[in-house]
Amino acid sequence: MQKFTVSLEKIIKEFSLEVIHMPISPDQILLDVADLNRPGLQLSGFFEYFDSERIQLIGRNEISFLRELPEQVYQKRIDDLFSKQPPAVIITRGFDVDPQIASAAEKFSVALLRTTDTTSAFMTALNSFLNVHLAPRITRHGVLVEVYGEGILLLGESGVGKSETAIELIKRGHRLIADDAVEIRRVSSKTLVGTAPENIRHFIEVRGIGIINARRIFGMGSVKLTEKIDMVIHLEQWDSNKVYDRMGLDQETTEILGISVASLTIPIKPGRNLAVIIEVAAMNNRQKKMGYNAAQELMHRLGMQDDQLVEPEVKADWESFN
Repeated sequence: MQKFTVSLEKIIKEFSLEVIHMPISPDQILLDVADLNRPGLQLSGFFEYFDSERIQLIGRNEISFLRELPEQVYQKRIDDLFSKQPPAVIITRGFDVDPQIASAAEKFSVALLRTTDTTSAFMTALNSFLNVHLAPRITRHGVLVEVYGEGILLLGESGVGKSETAIELIKRGHRLIADDAVEIRRVSSKTLVGTAPENIRHFIEVRGIGIINARRIFGMGSVKLTEKIDMVIHLEQWDSNKVYDRMGLDQETTEILGISVASLTIPIKPGRNLAVIIEVAAMNNRQKKMGYNAAQELMHRLGMQDDQLVEPEVKADWESFN
């Protein structure tokens, strides 16, 4: 799998870090590891399993420990750490930079930075930033919209009506994230986040009209930069020979980057209002995540138990009431 990198320069700008020492241009220092390290064990002399590719954070505990050491021991422990040449060492809480740390940064050509944030808060924010920028990613042909707070990824063949459906959803108060190309990142073991490539962000292609800018036509409230993907909806032309799910007892899923996402297949034919159907699908998906399944409640009202929920039988019982 392709590995991605983020430059130290982006991190400095994102978190407004103060540069104490920078041996080379920060845009040349590239990170490909999202994990961070507080070098407590290393400052006590233990370097087994130490990962020198991680950014090192020195906070109140580390500073207090070092200042209790004799000066020569202090210098040796810091030299041992900096000699591993991590991509950067960041001092938190705005602590004064002791001479031992400053000299080690210069001696071993290691970037030394400082932030006024607390160590835990900064570590959480930086780890989240790195997870997003270093996440495995793919680009899928489709449309990503936010509907009632749910991220809906519309997939289907070219010309099936994805962009037109997105415009109708925007007019109904929902928001566009990406049209045509959706960049999907796996930011955790359970979460996918979608965004649009920067050069086509907010643009929609409508056959017969051409390219439009959704932000300029519908306003800032009609677009959003990123959104978690909660559901995948496959749009396809209606096939009279295909049997489509009418009950929704079984939850279909689509796998993207190793994560299973709830999915539906919606057939298209004249007279179907896709925008309304997608709104209902989004609300129904939210209800399922909150523990309510309308199909299961109907089965129980028909006197069937969970182990008897076989769709053909259920459909026959349901149709007998009509």
